[in-house]
Amino acid sequence: MHNRNGNFAPPQGLKGAASASVTRARRKFKLAFGRLGPGLITGAADDDPSGIATYSQAGAQFGLNMLWTPLFTYPLMLAVQSICARVGRVTGKGLAANLAQIFPQWLVISLVGLLFVANTINIGADVAAMGAAVQLLTGGSQTLFTLAAAALSLLLQLFIPYHRYVFFLKWLTLVLLAYFGVILTIHIDWATVARDAVTPDIAWTGAFITMVVAVLGTTISPYLFFWQTSEEVEEMAVKDSPILADVPAGAARRELKRIETDTIVGMALSNLVAFTIMLTAAVTLNAKGVTDIETSAQAAEALRPVAGQFAFLLFSLGIIGTGLLAVPVLAGSTAYATAEVFGWKKGLENKPTDCPAFYAVIVVSMVVALGVVFSPLDPIKALFWSAVVNGVIAVPILGATMILASRRDEMGVFVATSAQRIFGWAATVVMATAAIAMFVVA
Repeated sequence: MHNRNGNFAPPQGLKGAASASVTRARRKFKLAFGRLGPGLITGAADDDPSGIATYSQAGAQFGLNMLWTPLFTYPLMLAVQSICARVGRVTGKGLAANLAQIFPQWLVISLVGLLFVANTINIGADVAAMGAAVQLLTGGSQTLFTLAAAALSLLLQLFIPYHRYVFFLKWLTLVLLAYFGVILTIHIDWATVARDAVTPDIAWTGAFITMVVAVLGTTISPYLFFWQTSEEVEEMAVKDSPILADVPAGAARRELKRIETDTIVGMALSNLVAFTIMLTAAVTLNAKGVTDIETSAQAAEALRPVAGQFAFLLFSLGIIGTGLLAVPVLAGSTAYATAEVFGWKKGLENKPTDCPAFYAVIVVSMVVALGVVFSPLDPIKALFWSAVVNGVIAVPILGATMILASRRDEMGVFVATSAQRIFGWAATVVMATAAIAMFVVA
């Protein structure tokens, strides 16, 4: 068929069928995306600018020989985060509140204090990386951009209620697609990648062990445990949902399935992005002899002459987007943990005037983080010690969480599955080994 201009035009029936097909596809995507929440956001937030720097350094320094690490961490991370989500949904309480039932309060307060230190350093590093990325793209003052990034993140947390803010965070996870776009701009020998990812050439030197420890600490981080548990509780409050013990068996199974799907997708995204960033650095920077990358902004800048302007642009935009996603998770996880330990009213759905102590922790975290950024402290050393703190506190937190998730007096019939217990305890052992190795090779 042709229109008045003589051009071919599809029959109206075909146009209608195509339009209906697109509409159905959109509805399916919205339905599937709508079922995702705390798990997706948690997984995406794991790839913060500090994590990007770690993964870039891994690929730049050791090439394809670090690609096995995301494959190794995925099942461990999936088990841990699934258990944390389950704990929140079954008990109706955050992780810190549950830990207080197993550990003495002074010990839990100490762990939360260390969490505050580690998270605050990470926040400082992330907002600084965002400021540096904006400067690379536009020029101007990095200091001004860093302050603007911190202010924007803080204002969003203070004045946007959870049910709206979580919608923003969910869509912000799509910024991670930028890193998949980067690998489309460069040549990759996929056969070599597949071989080295499965059978890497490993030399167990001090530098290599340190990098493995850094990747583990960056990927399986305590702030993620607290955040996903608390957000499951927050979701229950927003939707006025009861704990699983008080709902019919069929509804409970559907809710656990929802948590499982959400966490599988979130942790898969996290580890795929880590893999992609390592791969990008390996086939561009390492291949050209660029092996010393300390920040995500340095990685972006180093990509420009090696992989081109478009790869540089995508990488830089990813840093800014992931920072906007990760900073609220870091500050929020600290606030939830602190409020739970001291019994304060909490929740991002509430206004600051309703739970001032909870929001005060968020404000203090952001202010102290900026103090770290503009202090004489070496940011690279600060991040290293942040990783040390994370590696140390992850072990007792994981151990206590595993005990909690296996206790029928706390979890009832919803104790962790056999697979979750196996991989969860494996993650605990791995993190304990990493913490010891971190001190040995430091």
